[in-house]
Amino acid sequence: MSGADASTGRLDALTSWHADWKGLRAVVLGAGVTGFAVADTLSELGAEVLLVAAKVDDDRARILDVIGVRVLRHPLDAVPDEAVAFAPDVVVVSPGFHPDHAVLAWAADAGVAVWGDIELAWRVRDKVTPAEWILVTGTNGKTTTTQLAATLLAANGLRAAPCGNIGVPVLDAVRDPSGFDVLVVELSSYQLHALPTEGPGALHPLASVCLNIADDHLDWHGGAEAYRAAKGKVYANTRVACVYNRADEATRRMVEDADVEAGARAIGFGLDVPGPSDFGVVEGILCDRAFLEERHSSALEIITVDELEPHGLAVPHIVANILAASALVRAAGVPVGVVHDALGEFRLDHHRIETVELAGGIRWVDDSKATNPHAAEASLRAYPSVVWVVGGLLKGVDVDALVAAHASRLRAAVVIGVDRSALLAAFARHAPDVPVFEVDDADTGTVMSRAVAFAESAARAGDTVLLAPAAASMDQFADYADRGRSFQQAVRERAGGGADGDPAANTPDAGA
Repeated sequence: MSGADASTGRLDALTSWHADWKGLRAVVLGAGVTGFAVADTLSELGAEVLLVAAKVDDDRARILDVIGVRVLRHPLDAVPDEAVAFAPDVVVVSPGFHPDHAVLAWAADAGVAVWGDIELAWRVRDKVTPAEWILVTGTNGKTTTTQLAATLLAANGLRAAPCGNIGVPVLDAVRDPSGFDVLVVELSSYQLHALPTEGPGALHPLASVCLNIADDHLDWHGGAEAYRAAKGKVYANTRVACVYNRADEATRRMVEDADVEAGARAIGFGLDVPGPSDFGVVEGILCDRAFLEERHSSALEIITVDELEPHGLAVPHIVANILAASALVRAAGVPVGVVHDALGEFRLDHHRIETVELAGGIRWVDDSKATNPHAAEASLRAYPSVVWVVGGLLKGVDVDALVAAHASRLRAAVVIGVDRSALLAAFARHAPDVPVFEVDDADTGTVMSRAVAFAESAARAGDTVLLAPAAASMDQFADYADRGRSFQQAVRERAGGGADGDPAANTPDAGA
C-alpha cells in the first residue's frame, strides 16, 4: 500500500471523536474564529497541528502555543516550505480561501486531503451526544432563518444552538460540554464548496433549506453555475425534509437533482396559497399543509400576518423566512402551537430592516445587512417611497436590473462606496429622473454623516430613507454592523429628538 493510500485509509476511519486521531498531521489554513476552533479541536484530539496564516492575533498565538499548536506567519502568496516539510495528512481550510489557492493546489497535486471545518465537525459530532443537524443556506435570509429555527426548537424544550456562518463555529457547539439536541447550521457557499457529498465526511442532516439564489460571490466561485452548485450541496443526504422556495425555481431544481435518503420529502414554502406538502399564506394566515394527515383538504394555522406586524416581522421576505424556519422545525416534530407562541417573542437582529428614527413623517431604516442586490431588492419592495442609500463593494455583481426595477419608487438615491461608477451609470441609464447624490470616499470617517445630510435634503413626509447598500462594506467600514452603526449615529445626530413615532417599531407598511 502506498503512503497516500495508507493516509486515505486512516482518514476514512476518523468518523468519531473517539477514533484514534493521535499523531495525525494537519495543516490549518487561517487564524480567524474558524481556524482557531479547528486548531484547538485537532490539538485536543491529539493531532500534530501546524497553523499557517498571514496574520495571527497575539492572544490567539499565545493560546495556540500553550496547547502545542505550531504557528507559522506567512503571506501565503506561495506554498510555505515549512508546510511541505511538515508532510501533512490533511489540510483543513477556513472559509474564504479561494479554491485555486496555491496551498490547496499543492495539496491536490500531492494527494493530501482537504477538509473544511464543517466536515471536521461532522466527523467529531459525537464528543458529547450526537445532535441532529438542520442546514440553512441561501443568498439572503440565512441568519434570520437560522436564528428563527433555533428559537422555535428551544421553545419546544430542545437544546438547540444556531451556529456555523452565523458567527459561532460548529466545532465550538460540538465540543460544548452540555451537549445539544439539534444544531441549526448556517452554511455559506464557501463552506458548502468544501463539503463532500459522499463518503465518511459527508453530512446527513435531518432537514435542509436553500432559501433563494441570486448572483453573489461570483468572483470567488468563478461564475453563477459554480455558485449554484455549491449551494445545492446543502440538500445532499437529507433524511426528512428538503425545504425549497416555490418562488425560486432554482431551489426546486436543486432538490430534484439531490441524492437524498429514502423517505425524504420535498417541502415548498412561499407567500402564495400552499399546495399539499407546502407552507404558505392564505388570506393573511401562515399555514402548514405538509405535516398533517389531512393535507390534501386541510391546513394548520401557524400565525397571522397581523400578529407579526407589531414586531417588524410582516414584511414579505421575513414572512418567507418564517415559513422556511417553520417547515424545518416541523420536520423535527415541533408542534404548531409552540411555533405560534415562540414567534410572538422573536425579534430581528440589528441592521436588518431596523427602524432607527421616525421624525417629521420620515422613517429612517437600517438594512446594512443587505449586502447584495437580492437582499436590497427585498428591502426596497417593503416601502412605497424611498430615498435609497446604496453602494460599497459590489463584488462583480451587476446592479442594472435592481435600479431599473425600483426606479419608480425612488424619491432620490445617495451613492456611497468605492464602486460608485457602476451605480451612477445604472441610475443614468434606468432612472434618469431620480436625483442622485454622490458621496466621495476622500474621508471615510464622514461618509455616513454626509450621506444622511443628502438624504435629509431629499426626503419628504411619508418617505423612507433606506440604507440597503446592495454591496459589501469592507471598503469603508469594518463590516456591515459597523456600517449600520455609523448610519444610525448619523441619523440620530440629525433627526434625533424630533421623533413622532416609536423608533423600536421595526415595521414598514405590511402590505407593501
